[in-house]
Amino acid sequence: MKKKQKLGMIAIIAMMLVFLSGCVRVKNVNHEEIPYGFIWNYLGHPLEQLMNMIAGFFGGVHAPNAVGFAIMILTIIVRLVLLPMMVSQQHKTTIQQEKMGMLRPQLEKLQDLAKNATTPEQRTAASAATMQVYRENNVSLTGGIGCLPLIIQLPIFSGLYAAIRYSPSLSDSSFFGIALKHSSPILAILAFVVYLAQGYLMMLGVPEDQKKMMRTTMLLSPVMILVFSWTTSAGLGLYFFIGGLFAIIQTLIINILRPRIKTHVAENFEVKNVADDIIKDIQSQASTTTTNTVPKNDTPTNDNAKRNAGKQNHK
Repeated sequence: MKKKQKLGMIAIIAMMLVFLSGCVRVKNVNHEEIPYGFIWNYLGHPLEQLMNMIAGFFGGVHAPNAVGFAIMILTIIVRLVLLPMMVSQQHKTTIQQEKMGMLRPQLEKLQDLAKNATTPEQRTAASAATMQVYRENNVSLTGGIGCLPLIIQLPIFSGLYAAIRYSPSLSDSSFFGIALKHSSPILAILAFVVYLAQGYLMMLGVPEDQKKMMRTTMLLSPVMILVFSWTTSAGLGLYFFIGGLFAIIQTLIINILRPRIKTHVAENFEVKNVADDIIKDIQSQASTTTTNTVPKNDTPTNDNAKRNAGKQNHK
């Protein structure tokens, strides 16, 4: 749990640093706003030059839709670089899902034990036993999901936002009538829809009990994309939309490979059946506890009763 908490904190801190530092400082020179600072110098300005160069193939930054096409080309380049890593990560996630499916009989026994538990201690023991089953079989509860692809893209998000927001050559650009400098509900909703579709595709072929665990995670990503796209700029919304199309492609690749992955896991994954021994231990401890807590019989024995009666007659 500590490792997962550290990864989550690193991702959150990195996101906060990048987006908060996205407020590029500006100075007035001859009544013109000139951006400067670390984010602009090392992220915003290089991306501005790159997009100016790409837009040149479409007639220059002042040509209709040229900057929008430049953002699309930039997104494609980034996603192609990340595609092997993201397919590999999704491949690992699928392997973990198949392993969890093979552990289902043990987990169902522990769930029944927790439901029929008569004390809080037994419920706690059943929950701990579930974690032990995962641990003994080397199965990750996170399903192999990692934050690295997101962290790699965070500088791109911030640099792209700074370039479109503050660049004199890019700030007035539009894409099919949508001002890229300002937020666009249309692009935000489109980005949300494609990531929602990608999440739906990821759950195809997954058992129902695992789908329940995945739904929250699958909804969280599209909602975050919707919020970012709606509250920043249309340029980022376009970036997320094209990126979502790539995410759908990589998910389709994994879905095609899923039968092969399932066969490979079934042939090579040796399930350690530890649930039965754990259940016996819990039930044995429960029986011992019940025996030790049986109240002692305080009723006087026959001998004691006779002595007491004799004493009373003697008196």
